[in-house]
Amino acid sequence: MSNISLIIRREFNERVRKKSFIVTTLLTPVLMIGLMVAPALIMQFSRGDTKHIAVIDESGLVAPQLQDDEELVFEPCTLGVEEARRELTDVFGILCIGSDIVENPNNVRFYVNSSSSLVVESNITGQIEEIVKTEKLKSYHIGNLREILDEVRTRVAMQTFRNDKSQEEDSRTQSPIVATVLGYLLGFMLYMFLLIYGSMVMQSVIEEKNSRVLEVMVSSVRPFDLMCGKILGVALVAVVQILVWGVLIGFVGGVVVPHMMPADVLVSAQAAQGGMSDVAGDLDPELLQAVAAMTDMGYIFKLFGFLLLFVFGGYLFYSAMFAAVGSAVDNVQDASQLQLPITLPIILALLVMMAVIKDPNSSLAFWGSVIPFTSPIVMMARIPYDIPWWQVVLSLGVLYASFVGMVWLAAKIYRVGIFMYGKKPTFKELFRWMRYRY
Repeated sequence: MSNISLIIRREFNERVRKKSFIVTTLLTPVLMIGLMVAPALIMQFSRGDTKHIAVIDESGLVAPQLQDDEELVFEPCTLGVEEARRELTDVFGILCIGSDIVENPNNVRFYVNSSSSLVVESNITGQIEEIVKTEKLKSYHIGNLREILDEVRTRVAMQTFRNDKSQEEDSRTQSPIVATVLGYLLGFMLYMFLLIYGSMVMQSVIEEKNSRVLEVMVSSVRPFDLMCGKILGVALVAVVQILVWGVLIGFVGGVVVPHMMPADVLVSAQAAQGGMSDVAGDLDPELLQAVAAMTDMGYIFKLFGFLLLFVFGGYLFYSAMFAAVGSAVDNVQDASQLQLPITLPIILALLVMMAVIKDPNSSLAFWGSVIPFTSPIVMMARIPYDIPWWQVVLSLGVLYASFVGMVWLAAKIYRVGIFMYGKKPTFKELFRWMRYRY
């Protein structure tokens, strides 16, 4: 154990003391927030030039009701269709609406002078559909029809409660929108950690093998202890990074957010968090649930506690395989072929996670969160949905038990591979190494 502890300290100190670790630890939350905000910013700044569309309306009903916006400007045109197509080459397109548009909604043609897009055509067809619908409703001779429709339009905000919990417990479920966002974030974090830190172990083994450092080290320490020390040392680096993120997010949620939120929103969110159903008023329940989740320190630390457990277990499970691959090759290029069977389950887990979020209680969700190759990512995506505790315990138990077996198999490859040079082994040779007796 003293040898393992020395290797753990060496691997840990070598990475934590680097400036790159400090920078990435502090900037990664900012980058993740930026990735969340980026799509909205891209949509905001991706609007093209204003497009002018000439409208030839034979019905006389649609053109006066078309609404201009920042992207489209509709201009009535009195020319004939063929004449407009010849002369109006400076506009984006020519919209022709038939005289029987109400009876025949398909009698619409759009001639463009350049490439069109789905957004533009959806905007046009959406407006025409609303206009035709209004014209059809007018045939019923109802006065103030538009005002009536606006008045009866209603949005229902449903609050969901767990019926399988006792009355003393908080039976309010997490908002589906909040749970979905958290599920995606936590699942992608596991995906990132497994790939980055697993590859880090593999590259470290390859570098030490090329420099012949391993040959010196195995003269005083067993290959199994060397592999375990390297894996656990890098694992502690991941743990430290998650703890720093947990403190930062806890500080933002407990100190920054309450000072930025209006008092009535914060009070309603705290009341909603306590299970009261009549405090929301006119406020959006989804907003209250989001604020309640961001300011609930117990909930935040519970999520980061589970994140630590699954990152640690998932990393140990996969890093043993990455270490075995690193010991079997001489350079990163040769590792790509042997690395593929390891990365495929991680990618598969990400795909399963996206399907599981739609139904976190399905059979696919259960087995995906139990099988150790996919359980770290899938289970972390399910935890925000408040799944039964026994499933979380079962997933952790199977994951950590599988880690022990995987380390035992990987160690057999590792103790042979670190002495092999100049040849990239095949999968058949790796299986033969695992059958050796020591």
